[in-house]
Amino acid sequence: MTSSTLGTALVTGASSGIGALYADRLARRGHDLVLVARNRERLNHLARDISTRTGRSVEVLVADLHEPAALATVEDVLRRDASITLLVNNAGVGTHRALLDSDVDEMTRMVALNVTAPMRLAYAAVPGFVARGRGAIINIASIVGIAPELLNGVYGGSKAFVTAFSQSLHHELADKGVRVQAVLPGATATDFWANGGLPVEHLDSAIVMRAEDLVDAALVGFDRAELITMPSLQDAALWETYEAARQAMLPHLSNHQAAARYRISA
Repeated sequence: MTSSTLGTALVTGASSGIGALYADRLARRGHDLVLVARNRERLNHLARDISTRTGRSVEVLVADLHEPAALATVEDVLRRDASITLLVNNAGVGTHRALLDSDVDEMTRMVALNVTAPMRLAYAAVPGFVARGRGAIINIASIVGIAPELLNGVYGGSKAFVTAFSQSLHHELADKGVRVQAVLPGATATDFWANGGLPVEHLDSAIVMRAEDLVDAALVGFDRAELITMPSLQDAALWETYEAARQAMLPHLSNHQAAARYRISA
């Protein structure tokens, strides 16, 4: 095996679903890989399969990103390994359960994985990317980040963070050679639904995308240098209108006096 001219991609949550598909697609493109997940057996099987099929170098890093010590280990790899040119923040967990039906400790663990982990991994990777003038981050968010009414509010809030964080990273790093993409999947056929107690078979098939189609579409968006990629959104003009309205508000969001509608007349 030879070193990849594309560099190494570190993919979290890589043992199954969207993460495993990213690993496969990126290796086919010519990336070497560092695969991060909790399940050693699945990771080893995937690593052998991808390496055999593509000839790429594939390393396995077993880590539960809920745990600070394990997260710190992955951060250290991102800081030390100058071959890493792409970070795919895919690891995450979610639920469709409402507040009154969900456990606050589970929600806290969700925030640790969905918010703290991608934030810390980005902080570990970005200084090296900037120093080398080369690098990219793909953050897997969700459409519930802009539609929090659809599922659990903590899950929606955590994915809203991922989207906002990606937009801020892009704003700060675009002129430093670092690319950022946030991918906002809709309902996708993965273990997410079964793990939350709602098998995907119970959903309307018209709204559920195959994970393979999601990843392939997201990579098209990446190749087009999109900041926000929503593979399920058929009419791109809807997002463009939404974003234009948000941008139009920016100069007006802070003012020394309250808006006239909030002033109490004498």
